[in-house]
Amino acid sequence: MEQDNLFTPIESKRTFEEISSKVKALIFEGTLKPGDRLPSEQELAKQFGVGRQSVREALRLLELSGLVSIQKGYGGGPIVKDTISTRIRNLYLDAFRMEKITVEEFTSARLVIEKAILNEVIDKADESDIKCIQTNLAEAQELIANKKLATDENFDFHALLAKASKNRVFIILEKSINAIHRNLRSRSTADFKTTRNAVKAHQKILDAIINKDREKAIQLLDQHIIDVMKSY
Repeated sequence: MEQDNLFTPIESKRTFEEISSKVKALIFEGTLKPGDRLPSEQELAKQFGVGRQSVREALRLLELSGLVSIQKGYGGGPIVKDTISTRIRNLYLDAFRMEKITVEEFTSARLVIEKAILNEVIDKADESDIKCIQTNLAEAQELIANKKLATDENFDFHALLAKASKNRVFIILEKSINAIHRNLRSRSTADFKTTRNAVKAHQKILDAIINKDREKAIQLLDQHIIDVMKSY
């Protein structure tokens, strides 16, 4: 897209915040999209009518927000890159550690969120969603058959359920849940029996989803998550 004179001069005591806000506005309205390269620091300073230090501070703020990535070296510079969901996931994980949240508290919240996700999945999942989940289960079952762990596939199962809900809030929340779950799982030795049981539970949940048996699907999910809690 044409970026000449994309920005106009500003006057403010905290110019870097206003620069950051103006760039954010263009990203949120879709004028700037992930992958777009912003003008250089020098060009941004010229368009905004400010010093390069203000631009540098604004770009740093945008980078911390997960909206811009600063590429180093030749041909580098600021690039629009949506990493907000990753930042949110990491913030949840940091809060989990800082607040010393218990496994029981995490499981209680997870039950509420994932049951809500499952409700949406039963209503909104389409054929492509089901196929993606079936592929995930087939890969997990093959690993189990070869006496290998299916840890990543089991995490992906829940992420695919969130995606099938067609609700972007649930997708973000599930990423946070998975981050905390991975942290808890990393504290103990990998257990083949636990990962095998999870794959079996996932298959039963998917069967209930396909059959539109809401009550059974939720009951199975409830028991599965409680079993997972006991395995930490």
